[in-house]
Amino acid sequence: MKLLLIEDEIALRNTLVEYLRQNGYVCEVAGSFEQALEKVKLYDYDCVVLDLTLPGTGNGLDILRTLKADGSRAGVLIISARASLDDRLTGLDLGADDYLTKPFHLAELNSRLRAIIRRRQFQGHHHIAFRDLVVWPEQAEVFVREQPLTLTRKEYDLLLFLLTNPNRVLTKEAIAEHLCGDAVDAADSFDFIYTHLKNLRKKLQEKGADNYIRTMYGVGYKLSFE
Repeated sequence: MKLLLIEDEIALRNTLVEYLRQNGYVCEVAGSFEQALEKVKLYDYDCVVLDLTLPGTGNGLDILRTLKADGSRAGVLIISARASLDDRLTGLDLGADDYLTKPFHLAELNSRLRAIIRRRQFQGHHHIAFRDLVVWPEQAEVFVREQPLTLTRKEYDLLLFLLTNPNRVLTKEAIAEHLCGDAVDAADSFDFIYTHLKNLRKKLQEKGADNYIRTMYGVGYKLSFE
């Protein structure tokens, strides 16, 4: 899952990034309004963790308004030291999925993120079922015809990205950004995407799964429902 953490407090930001990455998230960061605005305009995210008070010419609510005006599919979790009811209601009324008051426990942050992603991408379910495949995202477990499937982190993230974008053609660029975040800007090519796809297909087929990851030549890849 790909997150954008918008937080100006350096110590807290570093702590959150380390924790989130240890829990399997691809986590990008922004420390000011301008950095955050640039990222939400350029990239797609599964969820945005958003502080309200930011240095620059705008605040977190302005970022939230931008996300909603642009039709972003990202979930939004506000984290803020502003604990008043009015602040919480304003954020939620503008379209945030949840509001967490600082200070908070890291485990609670993770739990709320999982809940947002589960509601938005898995229709509230704890698992995803697709043909002969079942994935339990919170445990990062994959089963093919009830047999456990061992995947690398990138292979798992790639499979989950395909599953959460049903019947959509995903370009190599979109896949690369999802797997690597803004670090992909330094990549010489997207050949690593082909390698991950090849290995994922092989492992699925070794467990008896159908070949339902289809190549759309010159465009990208998608899951086949046929």
